[in-house]
Amino acid sequence: MGGWTEFVFAGVVFMALHAVPSRKRLKQAIIEKIGTTGWIVAFSTISTALLFWVIFAAGRAPYVELWPQPGWSRWLLNLVMPIVVMMGALGVGAPNPFAFEGRASGFDPAHPGFAGLVRQPLLWALALWSGAHLIANGDLAHVILFGVFLVFSLAGMRAMEARKRRDWGPAEFDRLAARTSTWPGQALISGRWRPSGRVPVLRIVIGVVVWAGLWHLHAPVIGFSPLP
Repeated sequence: MGGWTEFVFAGVVFMALHAVPSRKRLKQAIIEKIGTTGWIVAFSTISTALLFWVIFAAGRAPYVELWPQPGWSRWLLNLVMPIVVMMGALGVGAPNPFAFEGRASGFDPAHPGFAGLVRQPLLWALALWSGAHLIANGDLAHVILFGVFLVFSLAGMRAMEARKRRDWGPAEFDRLAARTSTWPGQALISGRWRPSGRVPVLRIVIGVVVWAGLWHLHAPVIGFSPLP
């Protein structure tokens, strides 16, 4: 299997996996079997493996240029990617009942932590990653890949917020979300949220290490240097 067939099949499998969190009964059944931590670890590991498969499959698909790669896009990627990785490092497993990668326990609506900066950090990270890479890659396979990811992440935010509002009721949703941000930094700019509490040093260190690893491995693994 190769070419367009592998690319399409990898994309379908990736999207099928990410439909699981929206299936509440299925997700709950899995959590009952392996626990919340097991669910987070298993979902993250499988999702990452499938993501790499889709990316490699796009690279093996026939090359059809739609637009040439702009030279400045390398600078854009190098500015965006540290933000993307740090959003993931600070958001995954943090107290945040709004996001599928967060946890409900420990969330304080008066001091919402990273949710005060952004309620859907992983989906925003995916949107920024895919949007920046869409600009930088003008061939058909990568335009499809990153375009689908961009639409998926933006639509996922809308669907996640709507489901939480429906499950909790508008009044409870608004109470919990009062000091949080739909758009990154929205509550900070409006003055509804200010950073407080301990600085998550370990998460920041993990984010820096992961970003450095991705930056150095991009050329040998993906085949393209991230250098501008």
